[in-house]
Amino acid sequence: MVSFEMNDRKKIGLGLTGFGIFFSFLGIVFFFDKGLIAMGNILFISGVSLTIGPKSTMQFFMKRQNFKGTISFGAGFFFVVIGWPVIGMILEAYGFIVLFSGFWPTLAVFVQRIPIFGWVFQQPFVRSFFDRYRGKRVPV
Repeated sequence: MVSFEMNDRKKIGLGLTGFGIFFSFLGIVFFFDKGLIAMGNILFISGVSLTIGPKSTMQFFMKRQNFKGTISFGAGFFFVVIGWPVIGMILEAYGFIVLFSGFWPTLAVFVQRIPIFGWVFQQPFVRSFFDRYRGKRVPV
């Protein structure tokens, strides 16, 4: 059995990642505000690197199979910064899906175990969607 030790660095990293997602969401809600989206991107990347460590972060983003997602996410961030947030968010969304597609099955199992909220994800039509991708795990 693998234990997941939660030290202060990981707690701060998860908090920064959460704030990054929140700021990106706010940026989209406020008609693609480039400042909020850029802040969300910075917080998200710094949160991920604090959570899994800088070395693991570099290894994850520089893997050969993750190059397409890394380049797409980086290009999207560049477009957000120069003032084209809609194009940037489209590229970032594609990069995010490509980079983190191996984590969806794990996330699905986690979400299904959350009280009340998990009930929705345990319904047959939602579960069949998640089961379709469960066998396609990519080792990290």
